[in-house]
Amino acid sequence: MGDPGPSPAELETILTIGARVPDHGKLTPWRFIVFEGDARVRAGEVIAKVFAQKIRKQRLPKSIVEKRRLTDAPLVIGVVSFTKPHPKVPPWEQELSAGASSMNIVTAATALGYGACWLTGWFAFDRDVLNGLGLKADEKLAG
Repeated sequence: MGDPGPSPAELETILTIGARVPDHGKLTPWRFIVFEGDARVRAGEVIAKVFAQKIRKQRLPKSIVEKRRLTDAPLVIGVVSFTKPHPKVPPWEQELSAGASSMNIVTAATALGYGACWLTGWFAFDRDVLNGLGLKADEKLAG
């Protein structure tokens, strides 16, 4: 998953395919955050800071790993999931739509010849990290 990453046109294709998923009610209960270049480093700094604050016993060596977490690939796409109240579309269907979006992104990138994977980690479930990355209180990181 090294350089080069997708071109702008390929990224647009990947995101378009990521948006073409089952979405009962057309609620679009997800959005994308594209981390490229220095944005990957800044996101890693948020992750490392929270890690160092919460898990002090392994502070330095592990914090360095956490800081570099998003720099292993030239491009990282965060799929943000959220639900909207709807009488016919329960929250779990909306969350499944975000999962389908994540899988479509992996499939699209792979079809274009790139290495791709869908990952989460402790930071995807940590509210302080999510806040630091700009997610709203009702948003989650699907991958």
